[in-house]
Amino acid sequence: MNMAVNIAGVEWKNPVTTASGTFGSGVEFSDYVDLNRLGAVTTKGVANVPWPGNPTPRVAEVYGGMMNAIGLQNPGIELFCKRDIPFLKQYDARIIVNVCGKSEEDYCEVAERLADEPVDMLEINISCPNVKEGGIAFGQNPKAAKQITQAVKRYARQPVIMKLSPNVTDIGEMAKAVEAGGADAVSLINTLTGMKINIHRKSFVLANQTGGVSGPAIHPIAVRMVYQAAQAVKVPIIGMGGVSCAEDAIELILAGASAVSVGTANFHNPSVTMEIVDGIEEYMKQEGFERISEMVGLVR
Repeated sequence: MNMAVNIAGVEWKNPVTTASGTFGSGVEFSDYVDLNRLGAVTTKGVANVPWPGNPTPRVAEVYGGMMNAIGLQNPGIELFCKRDIPFLKQYDARIIVNVCGKSEEDYCEVAERLADEPVDMLEINISCPNVKEGGIAFGQNPKAAKQITQAVKRYARQPVIMKLSPNVTDIGEMAKAVEAGGADAVSLINTLTGMKINIHRKSFVLANQTGGVSGPAIHPIAVRMVYQAAQAVKVPIIGMGGVSCAEDAIELILAGASAVSVGTANFHNPSVTMEIVDGIEEYMKQEGFERISEMVGLVR
């Protein structure tokens, strides 16, 4: 039985990675998780310069998950290259760097800076607000999504994964747009936009007013969108959204994902990624699958 998957020419030992923003760069989790057992580690978002993030409070629990408005706080690409890449290189897991930006130039600068670094793939977070377009996310407009994909591809040496926003009318259209722009793979879903109000204080719970909802509550939406994207494009899909156990991960694979990313569940169960790797392996034994590719998109 073979757990390996090939995503855009990059071989992972198994189909499990971490969702950006929920695992740091692995340093915080290395006491709880054997990073060698993961297919890949996807880092927190990295920008061309340090970002301070949003004002606090910026995290809240909600029914069936959590809501965050961290604002992509990060130390910037230079410190990331100096500190985080050498740490991750100690382990036998692929390194996927999540890239964020507020303009096309921001993204391209990071992609260019990473071109000669020993990282395996770039995941481009197009849920960032495009400051030049009045704050609408790059990932909410097919034309803008295609354009940012083409721009990053001109600078990237590694395969490019475009991370899609679910806050759109037609996820298939967005997937087609980035595929047409040259994306090597897509990942979805990012968080859904939500809001929480404290009825006693009569005020917003998050300083930002709105935040990204993640966790088990959004999982059925993720399964639906992964399925729709799989029907629309030929590039590999990394599925995510409320994955809390092996069953959730297997659901996304059967819907059309070649790999899965685990996010919010890391916060309440730091070893969940390893449990999911084991659970997928056990399922393959029980159901007689020899390789992951036999399961991908099996449900039609």
